[in-house]
Amino acid sequence: MGRRSGIRREGFLLLDKPTGWTSHRALQEVKRRLNALKGGHTGSLDPLATGLLPLCFGSATRLAQFLLDADKTYEAVLTLGVETDTYDADGRVTARSEVRLPCSAVEEALHAFRGRILQVPPMYSAIKQGGQPLYRRARLGEEVVRDPRPVTVHRLDLIDFSGDRMELLIQCSKGTYVRSIAHDLGRALGCGAHVTALRRVAVGGFSIDQAVSVDEVDRAVRDGADDRLLLPADRLLAHLPAVRLAAPEAYRVGLGQAVAVVRGGESGWVRLYEQPDRFLGVGWLEPDGQVRPRRMLSANEHSLVEPAAQHG
Repeated sequence: MGRRSGIRREGFLLLDKPTGWTSHRALQEVKRRLNALKGGHTGSLDPLATGLLPLCFGSATRLAQFLLDADKTYEAVLTLGVETDTYDADGRVTARSEVRLPCSAVEEALHAFRGRILQVPPMYSAIKQGGQPLYRRARLGEEVVRDPRPVTVHRLDLIDFSGDRMELLIQCSKGTYVRSIAHDLGRALGCGAHVTALRRVAVGGFSIDQAVSVDEVDRAVRDGADDRLLLPADRLLAHLPAVRLAAPEAYRVGLGQAVAVVRGGESGWVRLYEQPDRFLGVGWLEPDGQVRPRRMLSANEHSLVEPAAQHG
């Protein structure tokens, strides 16, 4: 078989995903527009949702996990008095109730959803049980017991409340379902609720203000400015400390070997560079001062060459 045609793009793109698209479709649409060979997204957004969806291309896909694990921030609009089987407006209505609530009752109910909580994921989710995504079983009319999972809601602010409409700002850990917060909050208020609009406005240190729309991608491609859409891979890791290696150590790290870089003490993830600023990948710094390569860009992408011997 022949090699696939396309361009090996490198870096990541911050997309403002339109409503109605799955995250997979958003990735494929942008890949097609950029004629990119390899790409991946960094955490699904529901089709109903809009907002920040980082897309990784080329070797940056190896770093996607760092954004998958990052905190997310959402703006959510809830409709009270109506429950659906998907916990959002795309689902089938399962219950209706009259809504007569003072704002103080809403504020009081929100307290229980802040901090570290246990959350039962919705049936319409990609979580697998018995090797099958829950949403497939839900479409067959099945309802299975889901174990509650610990998540952290760092911030849950009531932005607006009027009649049966509520707007929330939610900053939460990975794995948190805003739809479940809406459903459970509705139950706590005794009237039911579901999500009618959802927008992701931040992922880790990135904001929706930095994102581009699909139309902007089209314009960039048409104007020959498509390379400017992609940010360098190491920008994904700006929150990690940087370790810069001399050429011999960089070569060894590229072979998968640990190297000594600093005196012992703290440990954790670090960005690795060959001096002065050639990004190599990500390593784990041990308390003894050794750094071990973990997620490296491939050697053939960066042409790691054994450094020449130094003669004094």
